[in-house]
Order: sequence, then structure tokens, then C-alpha cells
Amino acid sequence: MSTLLLVHAHPDDECITTGGAMLRAHLDGHRVVLVTATRGEEGEMHNMNSAGLRAQLGKIRSQELRECCAILGVDRQEFLGYRDSGTAGARSNQDPRSFNRAPLTEAAQRLAVLLREERPDVIVTYGADGTYGHPDHLKAHDTTLAALDIVAGEGWQPRKVYLHAVPRSFVQTIIGVAAGTGIQLPGELAQIRGVPDEEITTAVDATDLLDQKLAACIAHSSQMHPGLPLAMMAAQIFELAFGVERFVLLRGELNGERPERSLFAGV
Repeated sequence: MSTLLLVHAHPDDECITTGGAMLRAHLDGHRVVLVTATRGEEGEMHNMNSAGLRAQLGKIRSQELRECCAILGVDRQEFLGYRDSGTAGARSNQDPRSFNRAPLTEAAQRLAVLLREERPDVIVTYGADGTYGHPDHLKAHDTTLAALDIVAGEGWQPRKVYLHAVPRSFVQTIIGVAAGTGIQLPGELAQIRGVPDEEITTAVDATDLLDQKLAACIAHSSQMHPGLPLAMMAAQIFELAFGVERFVLLRGELNGERPERSLFAGV
């Protein structure tokens, strides 16, 4: 059984950007391991008493993540144990407990422990831009590469390492469709610049899994309850925005024509 290991920053990141690839891997008989750096303590709170429950948000989001993982077929989920840094420029970026402030060597060593245990064939994390520049996404990228360097020095490396990517042309398409339909994009989508289309190496089609992917997203109800744009856009542009997940192969060899149709192509 081949293993897919993903490194994400907060609960809910996994389903939005890679939920289709995770579920596809599960359905194809692969082991799926999710590493989440933080418990998302700085996230938004919807349909909740924010004043009374803010201190418990990490626990709430951890439970939501467990529900999401059950939908996506995750075999193992682990936290790196850091605190959510919050969005760029927030005071929480400077919290000494935050992922943003964690020494890179320390964070990489924590991840390296899991890499040694799992020996995944395929690893996925964010691109160098963190998709939309969130400090924790940037740190997850750096931590993953540093951990890979550690285990490479010990004589092991995965078959493939991928970076999640959003094609630049796709960003423009989504902006145009949203404007034409009067839909306000979630803040994260509005901040994505995308990568040049020619850099995309892999496209995983999950359009037949969109119902499960949307259910996994809605499991994170504190972040995206059914009244929020992500859920409401399903009938209009959810398929366009989230039906195909794209990646850039950072390490390893491409298999067959480009773009590959599976993260496990050639594995």
C-alpha cells in the first residue's frame, strides 16, 4: 500500500485545496496521512458565541477536523503542536507559541519524526507563496522542505513531492465568473495570484467527488457553515473552482504525458 502524506497549516485547509486528491487516493487503496501544524485558534467563528467559545476554538476545530477526515478517508491525522499565527500582520503572528515564530529546525524535526514513521511515497504541501501568503502556509512549505532535507541526509526520500498550485489563468477565470454572477469570493480566493500555467505538472480531477468534498468542507462548520459563500456557490461555480486540484511536482519524476492525472503516477 502506497502512502500519501499532506502537510497543512490549519483545520479546513486540507479539504479546500486537496480534499479531492485525498479522497481519490483513499478510494484507490492508498494510505492517507494528514499532518496539521496548528489547531486554528485564530480562525473565524460562525454560528457561535465568539466571546464565550473563543478560548475553546482549538478544541472545536480539532473535532471538526476529525469529522472531515472521516469523510475524506484519512487513515492518520497528527498535529505538529503549534498555535495558529493568524493572518499576515496580525498581532498573533508574534505569539511565541505560534507556528510563525517556531524555530524552523524544531518544526522540521517534529515533522521528520512522522516522515520516518510513515515513509510516504508521495508528499504534498503548499507552494513557496503559501497559495495566498498566510504566514502558517509559508511556514508549512519551509518546514516540509527542511524535514525532507533531514531525512534525505539519513538516506531516505519519498518518490514524489508536490506543491499545491492554482493556475494564474484559472484565477482570472474565477474572478470573472464571480463578478458575472454577483458572488463575493471568500477572502482567501480573492488574494490568490496563482502560478504560471506552464508550471502546472499534475491535475487531479475530482468533479465526481464534489459532494463528498463539499461535505468535508462543511464539517468545518465554525469556519464555513452552509450560509457562507463557499457552500452557497456550489450550484454555480463550486465545480469550476474546486473540481480539479492542481499541483507542481517539486521532487521526483513525471510519469507519462503532462499534466499527470494522479499524484501516484509512476509510483
